[in-house]
Amino acid sequence: MNNSQRVAIITGASQGIGEGLVSAYRKLGYAVVANSRTIAESDDPMVLTVAGDIGQPGVGQRIVDAALKRFGRVDTVINNAGIFVAKPFTDYTDDDYDAVTGVNLRGFFEVSRAAVRAMLAHGEGGHVVNVSTSLVDHANSRVPSALASLTKGGLNAVTKELAIEFADRGIRANAVALGIIATPMHDPASYDALAEMHPMGRLGEVGDVVDAVVYLENAPFVTGEILHVDGGQSAGH
Repeated sequence: MNNSQRVAIITGASQGIGEGLVSAYRKLGYAVVANSRTIAESDDPMVLTVAGDIGQPGVGQRIVDAALKRFGRVDTVINNAGIFVAKPFTDYTDDDYDAVTGVNLRGFFEVSRAAVRAMLAHGEGGHVVNVSTSLVDHANSRVPSALASLTKGGLNAVTKELAIEFADRGIRANAVALGIIATPMHDPASYDALAEMHPMGRLGEVGDVVDAVVYLENAPFVTGEILHVDGGQSAGH
């Protein structure tokens, strides 16, 4: 294994945005470590799949350990895995809280902590990318989602903190704050109604998100940025 080969870890990688990011990073020449709760082995020797629920203690470290064992380094980690539960605040259960914070916060924390340690040890910088939501900036009475705001708002804040904490060591941190994207998370029968929630009048596509993340990957002077990919949602309606 050539230790100059750049390596990206992508969570939530089995379908939708994550699957698109795996393909995009391979086109960029990266080896990829792809994680999801259940994920099939890849026939691409430069894609290592690691199954596991990042909401559970120890899984994030295991993913990074697998990346180091196979490829010897970590250059980018994309915290794409997430849980979204929309319901009135008073209807949330303790189980909802545990599930959403487990993936959205613990999952981010453990895999990113281990990945940044690996970046620091290698000494060539790196990149942390967090997937957030425009609902943090533009709450919507039609989509009550306090747990999304609680957790993804935290990711927005920590993105800026990490950008500053590690700026002098070449590690960047950025986020993409998404509107509603046409992925398997949504029933295609709901697309027309969901499209009306964006000023541009359409849903986002996986390619829109992938293009934004690739831009951030290739923008070495951009750090601490919350890049909205939301058809104008965060600007108003």
